[in-house]
Amino acid sequence: MEDHKEAKQVLIVDDEKDIRDGCERILRRMGCKVFKAPRGDEGLRVLTETEGQISIVLLDLKMPGMDGMEVLKRIKEMDESILVIIITGFATIETAIEAMKQGAYDFIPKPFEPDHVRIVVGRAFEKLRLTWEAEKSERERRRTLLDLDTEKSRIRTVIESLPNGVMVTNAIGQVVLMNPAFLRQLDLDPGRTPGDQTAAYVQDTGFCELAADISHGKYSDSDEIPSYETALENGKYFQVRGKPVMGEDGECLGAVVNLVDITAMKELDRLKSEFVAKVSHELRSPLSTIHEQLALVLKEMVGNEAQDQHLLARAKEKTGGLITLIGDILDLSRIESGTIRHDPKPVHLDDLLKSIVDFLGTRAKTKEQSLVLELPESSLPTITADPMSLESIFGNLITNAINYTQEGGEITVSGDFSEEPDLGRMLRVKVEDNGFGIELRHQEKIFDRFFRVKNDKTRFITGTGLGLPIVKGLVDSLGGDIRLDSEPGKGTKFTVLLPFEAGVFTS
Repeated sequence: MEDHKEAKQVLIVDDEKDIRDGCERILRRMGCKVFKAPRGDEGLRVLTETEGQISIVLLDLKMPGMDGMEVLKRIKEMDESILVIIITGFATIETAIEAMKQGAYDFIPKPFEPDHVRIVVGRAFEKLRLTWEAEKSERERRRTLLDLDTEKSRIRTVIESLPNGVMVTNAIGQVVLMNPAFLRQLDLDPGRTPGDQTAAYVQDTGFCELAADISHGKYSDSDEIPSYETALENGKYFQVRGKPVMGEDGECLGAVVNLVDITAMKELDRLKSEFVAKVSHELRSPLSTIHEQLALVLKEMVGNEAQDQHLLARAKEKTGGLITLIGDILDLSRIESGTIRHDPKPVHLDDLLKSIVDFLGTRAKTKEQSLVLELPESSLPTITADPMSLESIFGNLITNAINYTQEGGEITVSGDFSEEPDLGRMLRVKVEDNGFGIELRHQEKIFDRFFRVKNDKTRFITGTGLGLPIVKGLVDSLGGDIRLDSEPGKGTKFTVLLPFEAGVFTS
């Protein structure tokens, strides 16, 4: 991305003059240069004429002529780096979410307050700034690495000038080099010398284990090396990435560990979660009122026109779906922000699974499905965990199995024990069906928010796309693991592994 795009230049595309002028006043106070267009085609023309100088677009979805979704598509084709913020007062929250799936950065619902616009646009500029800095650092890194083999002193000069923290270890895990940025990021004494093990400089077990594994040659392929995030006592967040230093004969000589400050990104995520929670709370109350009123009207419409009843029933169904979506968004937001409350207590897993299977058995029977619970002869032990979290985990998985299995299909829920190499002895619960299955290309996205597999067999199945992300978040918070095994046309199996004392891992 070129440096000229760092200027604060914003385009407002909205057919309402008051909205355009109001946003312009707010943005000019933020030091922005503002362009305006009343229609989608004129907005695209402005983008073309300014030759890539505009970095943020405020875009209305409902406009005469070319609608906002088409304009969004054209913008992304022109320049993927432009951040598009949707302004909508007509579309449902589902439409705004769909726009974000198509590449929009965020959305602002009408009517809005000036502070709301300032916060969202401010976050967008902060994201752009961080992206520009990362790209600039990457360009600088590539330039400086061109002649590293010319002189040893130049290597040290290059490493010490890098903006990110760099630590180099030898084959036995001793630190042999630290650049000033590394010392500064970790609040270490600028005069601190290398020579000790990693733990002497970084008080984080995960960081030290990753550095040691790379130093000892555990990863033969650099693409297999995981990244790691750490939070330090000084309130800073860092992403840790490492690469092995290989000798001419292929032996591992040590590791280069790169430390990137992601504190600003974490703060942006927190602000966005707060925004989602606030909007969801504001929407839930009026929707619940409408839902209850529709239910009351339907109850009193006995004998009226069937067409009127059908329309009202559909409206009631849609408001119920929106209320469910908002509830799932709030649950996921609390899980991701770490504010969800757990109430660990002894749970008889046998009884809990039986209760869930009995409750959902009626739904399975309506599709003539077989829903079977298989437990070992000796009862599963009582575990310490939050029962509400467990009910949400297994309830979501079994409901998904029912929804994505054809009529007359088979669903099996089973519980036993498993000895896991990395986790030790765990309780294992499997939910397996012989339903539609999931293609391999979709499996890595199955736990992403709002992702749903859509094909001829599943397009009529309703849902929010948040059930599995909620399950994944809860399993992680209980110190467990969830695994997927699926094949199209043959079925799907989810395996949940839980520690015996799951409550120990709750926050």
